[in-house]
Amino acid sequence: MSHPTIRRYFEAFNAGDTEGMLGCLAEDVAHHVNEGAVRVGKDKFRAFCDHMSRCYREELTDMVIFEAEGGTRAAAEFIVNGTYLATDEGLPEARGQTYRLPAGSFFSLEGDKITRVVTYYNLADWMRQVG
Repeated sequence: MSHPTIRRYFEAFNAGDTEGMLGCLAEDVAHHVNEGAVRVGKDKFRAFCDHMSRCYREELTDMVIFEAEGGTRAAAEFIVNGTYLATDEGLPEARGQTYRLPAGSFFSLEGDKITRVVTYYNLADWMRQVG
């Protein structure tokens, strides 16, 4: 059985519902992005989501969610199906390129709130697809 908070988090992601995602997070959530510094807190997570929504349109498919015994850790693997909408600083120019990437996320949970989100994907593969 997959953790209901993780399922709600990904359903909100696919719906483009940042507030729904934020509702799944602890106030002091630690967000570890694939490239860059750890962002702590909902405000920084919201700013990240706003930036991502401006530059990318993504839908996650082929989702498999795993839950560790005790419900305090979870992981998911999925395919990111995306469109590069606006040029992101330091990356190739956006021209509406599409991409398809395998990716994974890891979570820590306390009760029904996510306290840590870690996401990984192959940046070199993404660059090849949009370059």
